[in-house]
Amino acid sequence: MKQLKSWLARIAPPAITIGGLLVIWEIAVQAGHISERVLASPTQIVASMVDTWPDLMTAAAITTYEGLTGFSIAIIAGVLIGIGLYVSKTMYRAFYPLLAAAQTIPLITVAPLFMIWFGFEPLGKIVIVAVFGVFPIAVQTARGLTAVPGFYEDVALTCGATRIWTLFHVKLRVAARQIFGGIRISAAYIFGTAATAEYLGAMNGLGIWLQAAFNSFRTPLIFSATVVVIAETAILLGLISLVEWITLGNGKDEDLDQ
Repeated sequence: MKQLKSWLARIAPPAITIGGLLVIWEIAVQAGHISERVLASPTQIVASMVDTWPDLMTAAAITTYEGLTGFSIAIIAGVLIGIGLYVSKTMYRAFYPLLAAAQTIPLITVAPLFMIWFGFEPLGKIVIVAVFGVFPIAVQTARGLTAVPGFYEDVALTCGATRIWTLFHVKLRVAARQIFGGIRISAAYIFGTAATAEYLGAMNGLGIWLQAAFNSFRTPLIFSATVVVIAETAILLGLISLVEWITLGNGKDEDLDQ
C-alpha cells in the first residue's frame, strides 16, 4: 500500500500538469478559431493519428529499428571506450577530444556525407545514431570508474583477484549507476536523431513522414510524429530504469558496502 501511494505521489503531479496544459491548449485553439494548419488542437492530433495509424506505425517501425540498433551499438561501444579512457591515459588524451568534438558537430552538416557513404538505406541512420549516442555513455563510464573508492580494489586484490577481474566484477559494478545515467542521457535523443537524419535523406521513417506533412501543410500529422517520438523515448527510458532496478535494486551498491 505504501509503495502504491509513493508511486501515485510521483505520477500524479506531472499527470495533472500535462492534463491541464492539454485542456488549456484545446480551449485556446477552439476559442480562438485557429486553423489546424497553424496550430492543431490535441483532439485534432488524436483524430489524425487514428486516421493514419497503419501508415504512421509503418514509418515509426523504421525509425524505431534505426534508433534501437544504433543505440545498442552506442551502449557497447560507449562502455568499452569508457573503460579504455579510464585504463589508459594515452587513449584518454587521444580519443576524448575527438568524442567531445563529435558532439559539437551539427547533424545537418554531416548527414549529407552519410548519404554519400551509405545512400538512403537505414544503415546510414544507424551509424549516425551510434556516433551521436556514444559520447555520454563513454564519458559517464570513465567518470564512474574514476569515482570508485580505492578500497574496493584494495580489498579485491588482497583477496587474490587480478586487476582485470577487479575492473569488470567490482569497479564496473560500483560505477553501474553512473553508467546507467549516461545511457539514459543518450536514450533521450536517439529517436529524435534518427528522425532528423531521415528528414535529411531517407526512403521511409518518421523523418519522411514529417517531410511529407510539412510539404502538404498538414500540421496535425507533424504533431502526430512528435507524439510517437515522445512516447517511444518515454518507453525506452522506462525500460532502462526497469533494467537498472532489476540489475542493481533500489539501494546503492548495498551488497558491496557490506
